[in-house]
Amino acid sequence: MGVWERPPKPFLDALGKEFNFVPPQKWGYDTVETLHAMFDGDVKVFFAISGNFVSNVPDTVYSAHAMRRCKLTAHVSTKLNRSHLITGERALILPCLGRSEEDMQATGKQFLTVEDSMGIINPSQGFFRPASPDLLSDVAIIANLAHATLGTRTTTNWLGFVADYNLIRDGISRVIPGFENFNERLAKEKFFYLPNGAKHRIFKTSSGKAKLSVCPIPKHGLKPDEFLLTTIRSHDQFNSTIYGLNDRYRGVFGGRRVLFLNPLDMKARNLQAGQVVDIYSYFEGEVRKAPRFAIVPYAIARRSAAAYYPETNVLISVCSVAAKSNQPAAKSIRITLTPSDQNEALHFPEADLARNLNRPVPRVP
Repeated sequence: MGVWERPPKPFLDALGKEFNFVPPQKWGYDTVETLHAMFDGDVKVFFAISGNFVSNVPDTVYSAHAMRRCKLTAHVSTKLNRSHLITGERALILPCLGRSEEDMQATGKQFLTVEDSMGIINPSQGFFRPASPDLLSDVAIIANLAHATLGTRTTTNWLGFVADYNLIRDGISRVIPGFENFNERLAKEKFFYLPNGAKHRIFKTSSGKAKLSVCPIPKHGLKPDEFLLTTIRSHDQFNSTIYGLNDRYRGVFGGRRVLFLNPLDMKARNLQAGQVVDIYSYFEGEVRKAPRFAIVPYAIARRSAAAYYPETNVLISVCSVAAKSNQPAAKSIRITLTPSDQNEALHFPEADLARNLNRPVPRVP
């Protein structure tokens, strides 16, 4: 909680007071800045708590090379994923308990909390026997690392956090606004809502009112043969985790390498449903390719296209970002289409890199 590369001063002050240390005041890196820093050798250690980093970030080839330049890569994971194929000079996979497994610690069975899409905090407790008696929880892995690393340089009772997760929630209640009396509220109410300024009409502005801004609609100026691609998730997908090959929302079954196009655009360019094409993207003179996608007619805006990620992350330049947020421009990718070479071998870029260490390194941005 509170993990952000630009934490506000009130949060840092509360964190430092609670745990008796001086938090770093310098801002860290966002995702895109992290990729550049790893590529340039300024970030030497990558430590992931869950997640599938390489499959979620843009510019798959560049990002994989950036990861390989780390001295150490470590993943705390419940299962294998494609990011584990891309390693630094040394690599660790630290298996941990899943949310569905019992988490027994010194004070008994533990539970976690999760926030749902409605801003409600709910307890979450596993009931299945762990896959292995040697599995640690992610809490135990992090806390033991901190205990071993910091030793007498900290007054924080890291091993106490492992024994009793209530102690972690007590700390959260004194640091994070909206979580006051965390444990007591869960014991009494079983769940609770987080503060919601919009819901309660509370706006921390000089006027006390919401401030709205208007952004002009961008003019893309597409060339006659270009489309504007947006990357999306399928129905059977959570972030980069793919549970199945069916997308009942859009009528796609048994596969994911599909490209949604407006039927009128297809007719104008003599493209057929099911035709297999290669997708090329363009940004600042660089060309990227994602091979072998089957065209699916869909009620999408003219001159627009859509395809699933992570299969199309390879098309997004790491330098193509939003002006203020530095968010990768995954919804605004210039593309063209060509008929696919059916004899071309089809591999995931991550696996290609794992097999071919001599693949050319892309230009440094």
